[in-house]
Amino acid sequence: MQSDLNHNNRLDKLGITIASVCAIHCILLPLLLPVLPLIGLSFVGDHTFENIVLIVSMVAGFIALFTGFKRYHRKMYPIYCLALGGVIYALKESFGEDLHPYLIALGAGLIIFAHVMNVKLCRSCKSC
Repeated sequence: MQSDLNHNNRLDKLGITIASVCAIHCILLPLLLPVLPLIGLSFVGDHTFENIVLIVSMVAGFIALFTGFKRYHRKMYPIYCLALGGVIYALKESFGEDLHPYLIALGAGLIIFAHVMNVKLCRSCKSC
């Protein structure tokens, strides 16, 4: 059981890292956009790249959180938190340019919080 918990913690850490990097990417992108083509990283400014990172983050998140739910704690709220963060992140374009930084921070924060909750719930499992 301990190796499963370590594997699940690695997925949670991966999810936290991806969500954090994604938030930093989105917040710093307007500042770095003019420089990206000069250093060969223009694809980083593309919406397709952003969507791929979000999808990878959500898939890793759901795998980690579902594994934690099924094997350890049976609590759904980390999954709800992850889903809400992903929806906010995905729909940020719908709310206008002025709210982007706040929605990015809120969405990424909820995704990170979901992983942190999952780690704590998995570690506190009394039946394991």
